[in-house]
Amino acid sequence: MARLGVAVVGLGWWGRTIVPLLKGNPKLEVVCGVDVQPVELPGIRTITSFDEALRDPAVQGVILCTPHTQHTGQIIAAASAKKHVFCEKPLSLSRADVLRAVKACNDSKVALAVGHEKRFEPPVQEVFRLARAGELGTLLQIEANFSQDKFLSLTSDNWRMSEKEAPAGPMTATGIHLLDLSVGLLGPAQHVLAKVRQLGSRLTNGDTLGILVSHKSGANSLLSAILATPFDGRFAVYGNKGWAEVRDKAHPEAPQGWTLTKCMRGKDKTVQEFAPAKAVLANLEAFADAATQRAPYPMPQDQMIANVSALEAVFRSVKSGALEPVEN
Repeated sequence: MARLGVAVVGLGWWGRTIVPLLKGNPKLEVVCGVDVQPVELPGIRTITSFDEALRDPAVQGVILCTPHTQHTGQIIAAASAKKHVFCEKPLSLSRADVLRAVKACNDSKVALAVGHEKRFEPPVQEVFRLARAGELGTLLQIEANFSQDKFLSLTSDNWRMSEKEAPAGPMTATGIHLLDLSVGLLGPAQHVLAKVRQLGSRLTNGDTLGILVSHKSGANSLLSAILATPFDGRFAVYGNKGWAEVRDKAHPEAPQGWTLTKCMRGKDKTVQEFAPAKAVLANLEAFADAATQRAPYPMPQDQMIANVSALEAVFRSVKSGALEPVEN
């Protein structure tokens, strides 16, 4: 099996998580790491120029772990250089930008993947299967929470703390994952009401976020994301035939497994334990499979676009304090 040569761009917290994850991988090989600051990482060549990486014929694809405002421009530059693109979430910060990014990749016939690893968690995949098979019936509502306190240790000048790179506080860190799953199950959003406040930390752009998403299907998503409390992860889907809830045992960076609870009408609740699995790695390998045409990437592009469209409405709602329409 030919390995996909990649450049990991952005060697901060997440880039440094991905590089060792790919060591010895049969599908991907890290050709180089790229960061604007000189960085030394054991076992790989590091450079400071993104353009240099794009000129390197050994680099067939890029993994972008860069500040959010840079994503669109870097995706377009990589696609223009005929490099496949894996971009950490959010893919872009606006509908206009995500449309440009998707078009650039399609025009250049390169794969585009996004860092929504929760779609690759085995119990979440089982929930998607239950929903698609009709076992939950008509989907009525989603309740979900993704909270953590990892950002409390960041310095105030870290880009993840800035209003420019992380509007709506926890949204681009954790809330975006829940929004993605909601769009994947309930379809495009129609309206969004979001509130963010700084309540329990020094995170000036907000540490506590609550969102109500009304989907075109008529169903709702109730999403919570907090950056000032220890890790908690929950994703529950309710239908008129039954419901299913996934609870994380640990942060996705170092998974310890999950619990899936199901309850179908007329039956007792069942609880199933899932062993730890490397969802982040599974997503990266799916990207490699798409780039080498072994298999299509499992996240449809229309859902990538719908997620960012709803994300932009969240940003507007946080600023206006009002229910905001989602452009579709």
